[in-house]
Amino acid sequence: MQKVPKVQKISVLGATGSIGKSTIDVILRHPELFSVFALTANSNIELLLQQAKLCSPEYVVIADPKQFSHAKALFSEHQLTCEVLAGHEALQQVACAPEVDTVMAAIVGAAGLMPTLAAVKAGKKVLLANKESLVMSGDLFIQAANQNNAQILPIDSEHNAIFQCLPVDFKYGDLCSAGINKILLTGSGGPFLTTPMGELHQVTPDQACAHPNWDMGRKISVDSATMMNKGLEFIEARWLFGLEASDIQIVLHPQSIIHSMVQYLDGSVLAQMGNPDMRTPIAHALAFPKRIESGVPPLDFNQLANFSFTEPEADRYPNLALAMQASEAGQYATTTLNAANEVAVEAFLQEKIGFMQIAQVNEQCLQQTSAHDLDTIDAVLESDQTARRLSMNIIEQLSHSSMQRVVS
Repeated sequence: MQKVPKVQKISVLGATGSIGKSTIDVILRHPELFSVFALTANSNIELLLQQAKLCSPEYVVIADPKQFSHAKALFSEHQLTCEVLAGHEALQQVACAPEVDTVMAAIVGAAGLMPTLAAVKAGKKVLLANKESLVMSGDLFIQAANQNNAQILPIDSEHNAIFQCLPVDFKYGDLCSAGINKILLTGSGGPFLTTPMGELHQVTPDQACAHPNWDMGRKISVDSATMMNKGLEFIEARWLFGLEASDIQIVLHPQSIIHSMVQYLDGSVLAQMGNPDMRTPIAHALAFPKRIESGVPPLDFNQLANFSFTEPEADRYPNLALAMQASEAGQYATTTLNAANEVAVEAFLQEKIGFMQIAQVNEQCLQQTSAHDLDTIDAVLESDQTARRLSMNIIEQLSHSSMQRVVS
C-alpha cells in the first residue's frame, strides 16, 4: 500500500507581498500536500482577507497593531473563523508554533529578521526569501540554525539555482572537496542596463520599479535597478554556502533565463534555467527533495532569443561595489549598509532624493560608521537603528543642499 504523504502545515510570513502571493498559488495547487496554518501581512487587510477565504488559515496576523480592531471587525463581518492577531510578537508566535512544519520567510527588509529567527530557533523548515536576515545577522543566524537543526532552503531565484546545481553531498564551505571552481551569480542588470549614464540622475520611482523581467515589490524593484539587490545576494550567498568573496563572480544576464551557475574544476558549468517566475523556486523548496508542478510553463527553446552575458559596470552600479566591500569589512558593515539602503530607497520612492543619491547615502553612512562587534541580536538591532538615524540625517543634508542650489 502506498504511503500517504504528511500534509505540511505552513506559516506564510509576508503573505500579501509578491513572494507570499506566489507561495499561496503553489500551495493551493497541492491541497493533498500543504495546508496553511497562518498568514501575515503588514497592513494590507483587504488582500489578507481574500487570501484567508482561499486558504482557511488558523491564524492571521497584522504586523501593524493600529490595524488590529479594523482587521478583527472585518474578518468577523465575513464570518471567518481564523483567529486574528497583531504585532511583532504575534509574527514570531506563528513562526515558531509547535503545529508548524514549514515557514515561508517573505517579509521584506529588516522587519523580517526576528520572526525568521524565531522559526530557525524552533527548528523549522525555513524557506528563506528574506535575505536581510543573513545580511544583518549572518553568523548568529547560521549558528542558530545549526544548534536547532533548522533546515534553511533558499528562495531567491539565484540562491535556489545555486543550491540545485551543487552536489547533493555538498558540505558547507567546502568547494574544494566538491570539485567546484566558482559560483556564478547572475543578475539582469535591471531596467537601466543600457541607459546613458547622464540620464540616471533623472530616473523616477515609477521608471525604477518597472523591471523588464520580474514582478516584484517596489523596494526590491529599486534594489534591482541599483543592483543593491545583487549586492545583498552576494552577501547572502556567502553565508548560505560558506563562501569567500573570491568564490563568487557576478555575471549580468539580461534575459533572466539562467538563474545562476556552478563552475566545476573540470571545466563543466551547471546552470539552472527556467522562466522568470518565483513559483519555480518556491515549489522546489516546498516539496524538496521531490518535485511538484508549480504553474510555471516550461521553457520553449525554439522561441528563446540568444543569451548574452556581460560584466557589471562599476560606475553604473556603485551599490554593488559597496555591498561587496561591506561583505569584506564584516557584520557591522553589512548591517549598516542594509539599514542605510532601506532608508535611502524609501526616501527615493517619496521623491526626497534622486536615484543616484541612494548610493551616496549608503556610502556616506558606511564611511561615518566605525567598526564594532555584533555578537548578539540586540547588538544587531541597535546597530540597525543607529544606521537608520544616521541615514536620515544624511538625507536631510542632501535635501537641504539641493534646495540651496535651486534657490541660488
